[in-house]
Amino acid sequence: MKRNERVSMKHGAGGRAMRDLIERVFIAGAKAIPGVVGLAEMDDGAAIPMGDGFLVVTTDSHVVVPRFFPGGDIGRLAICGTVNDLAMMGATEPLALTCAAIIEEGFPFEELERIQRSMRQACDEAGCSVLTGDTKVMGKGEIDGVVLNTTGVAFTRTLVRDNGMKAGDRIIVTGPIADHGFAVLVARNDLKLEGDLRSDVAPLNELVRMILKRGGVTAMKDPTRGGVSSAIHEMASKSGVGVVLDEQAIPLRDEVRAAAEVLGIDPLHVANEGKALLGVRADAVDAVLDALRSHPLGREAAVIGTCTQSHPGRIRLHTGVGERLLAEPDGEPLPRIC
Repeated sequence: MKRNERVSMKHGAGGRAMRDLIERVFIAGAKAIPGVVGLAEMDDGAAIPMGDGFLVVTTDSHVVVPRFFPGGDIGRLAICGTVNDLAMMGATEPLALTCAAIIEEGFPFEELERIQRSMRQACDEAGCSVLTGDTKVMGKGEIDGVVLNTTGVAFTRTLVRDNGMKAGDRIIVTGPIADHGFAVLVARNDLKLEGDLRSDVAPLNELVRMILKRGGVTAMKDPTRGGVSSAIHEMASKSGVGVVLDEQAIPLRDEVRAAAEVLGIDPLHVANEGKALLGVRADAVDAVLDALRSHPLGREAAVIGTCTQSHPGRIRLHTGVGERLLAEPDGEPLPRIC
């Protein structure tokens, strides 16, 4: 630790810097419990053995700017983010959610009610409910509008981790990437770009439930902060495999491609809120793709890479004209994205 070192925005942005902070400060003092997937595993949630399965618990806080953006808002984001973290561990039927709201003095009731309606709609889509919560109010200027914290609890008999990939497994993404990050960036800065850039924020639990029935899924992670690059680096490192990605196979909407070129931001480093990365056994790829493409949220799913024995933890990107190493971002290039 450097003398007088301070927390910066990159420490909350989902890349190496955030993982370093968590490992240095929070995991260092955490007590491991035998048989429990806990904080030290840095998965999408914790898993507690219970009967013939696991109780999965996850929590998340939401500080997105602006609060309302094309395709969603902070309320929808809070519900979907928590539901998706549960789903990434195989827990696709949430038992309950909690919500704590920290609100700035002077915050408009109209906006608060709009956020609550959005949360309720997202819950209806995911088949869950917010059963309890907490409310705090802080003075004007002590907090930026509103912060939401949500916790989710679910039971699963099939626990899925982010560290189960083997050499030969294929990498599947459930749809076009970087929609959320670019939609928020354009709304935040009132950029006048052509096209309809909209966030992909959506609950993935029904989609994941369908594909898990097909079998062959070895790992899952939703590429939120830090984007596909950060998520795939983490999955590969934990699994002890290398990954070769086919850049031309990675689905991108035309609007995202154009925004990326104009702004000079790599879509692989940009957050998603309605997509999942899957490690899938080679013999199960067709069945998983069939299931994905039968659902509205998975119609544009694609195989984008292969796991290898060589270069564990490294991601090689085939560009169509050559190959390069894909660097893991130190942090999300767009802070306060979720």
